[in-house]
Amino acid sequence: MKNYQKYSKQYFLPPVRCMDWAEKDAVDRAPVWCSVDLRDGNQALIEPMTLGQKVEFFKLLLKIGFKEIEVGFPAASDTEYAFLRTLIDNHLIPDDVTVQVLTQAREHIIRKTFEAIAGAKNVIVHVYNSTSVAQREQVFKKDKAQILKIAVEGAKLLKQLTEEAGADYRFEYSPESFTGTEPEYALEVCNAVLDVWQPTAERKAVINIPATVENAMPHVFAQQVEYMSKNLKYRENVVLSLHPHNDRGCAVAASEMGLLAGADRVEGTLFGNGERTGNADIVSIAMNLYSQGVDPRLDFSFMPEICAKYTEYTQMEVSPRQPYAGALVFAAFSGSHQDAIAKGMQWRKEHKEPHWNVPYLPIDPQDVGREYQTDVIRINSQSGKGGVGYILQENYGLNLPAKFKEAMGYAAKGVSDRTHKELKPAEVYDVFVSTFLKNRGVFDIPECHFRQNKEGITATVTVQETGKAPAEAVADGNGRLDAVTNALKKYFNTEFTLTTYEQHAVSEKSDSAALSFVGLEQGGKFYWGAGMDDDIIQSSIRALVSALNNFLA
Repeated sequence: MKNYQKYSKQYFLPPVRCMDWAEKDAVDRAPVWCSVDLRDGNQALIEPMTLGQKVEFFKLLLKIGFKEIEVGFPAASDTEYAFLRTLIDNHLIPDDVTVQVLTQAREHIIRKTFEAIAGAKNVIVHVYNSTSVAQREQVFKKDKAQILKIAVEGAKLLKQLTEEAGADYRFEYSPESFTGTEPEYALEVCNAVLDVWQPTAERKAVINIPATVENAMPHVFAQQVEYMSKNLKYRENVVLSLHPHNDRGCAVAASEMGLLAGADRVEGTLFGNGERTGNADIVSIAMNLYSQGVDPRLDFSFMPEICAKYTEYTQMEVSPRQPYAGALVFAAFSGSHQDAIAKGMQWRKEHKEPHWNVPYLPIDPQDVGREYQTDVIRINSQSGKGGVGYILQENYGLNLPAKFKEAMGYAAKGVSDRTHKELKPAEVYDVFVSTFLKNRGVFDIPECHFRQNKEGITATVTVQETGKAPAEAVADGNGRLDAVTNALKKYFNTEFTLTTYEQHAVSEKSDSAALSFVGLEQGGKFYWGAGMDDDIIQSSIRALVSALNNFLA
């Protein structure tokens, strides 16, 4: 690709080695979560949310369990201001929830922000200014000392206005564009801000590390975070927060490595909505914890509802491949995958396994409100016997013999291939019914009578061929099914071997009590049929009729 020479690394490594985080293999506790959906997510929408949509989204975030929510930039617009006042004036903020408001380190914007938060119980005032080399040189045309002064003056004003209000607001500072800032300089600015605020154990300050533009691999970000964590003043009274963006597609990884590196808090959005490529996806980070047995302290057990409401409020679609949430993330179309999942599920039942370890399923889909029958095993032309068997078992209580599953699998695949579409469970069942359960394309048996004789059983069979008058066939056999088989051989003047005959009790999911399977063989080819009836003999005869119809077709 042309022009690669015009690019170079824009990040800065810490002045000392910071690799302690690499000795850890997993995040072992949930961070403090702060949703920025209503600010960072909203400002990235083509059509920002209405006041009503923002209120409903806020309620959704509460239902999920967020205790810190950045509600916006109240000084930025009348809508933002009105939204915050609506929350406060209508007492929509629970006592255990903190709302966070964003403001630039500019006096008139800070004062407007304080007007907006009047009357709120728990507030974090989040002030920021940009510190990166590019911003210092190109945008603000200020040196390091001047940029530091902006941050300090902003911090002082937050403290002054809070004291004047007689409030106990908490403070947050972000060196915006941190990833393009020398870590030692970012540290200097943050420590200068902390010197102003003098955080205590009762009133901790938040230092937020934003990957405003992700410009390095996640392990570089982790080194930067570790450097900050080890060198911040008042560290025991500081909540070290992360705010990764996804420009390189690594925001989730950067968040997780940042937590390993000492961070205490993550700012992000549902499904990674946000500026450009988006913010860190809190759903993925939280569910990654959940999948390893760590309580994420957020509730995503109603994921389909979350996805639907998210789309309604933002007009953004949740990708079908979105981790843990997408419509296809638990779906298995491949025959081998379906077979492994079906066997894994059966193994769990038999062994009463306490921990989840099913092939191809990182978590139990039911834990996020999904259904095995519709969301996991899905049938198309790539599917196999295991998946089809599972669908019929779980949805209709039909326990198919192993050999029959193979035939049913080919039948379903064939229909999917010809129609070029996925088959829903009801359509799979329709294939089963039309191909094996009620195949009467050549003939049917409306009546059958039996008489005991010295040698066994005599069957008198009424054969109704399609388009012909009924006719009778009579033959003996060592049992009722054998007698009917012999009568049909005689009637159609053909030979075949009945190789398989199985009877299964049908689960409570079906109205019938007995399910019979019959397999016929001739010349190395197999033909199958199924029959269902309260009477075992009738179900057996119906299975034979379907199998022979497949043979004669």
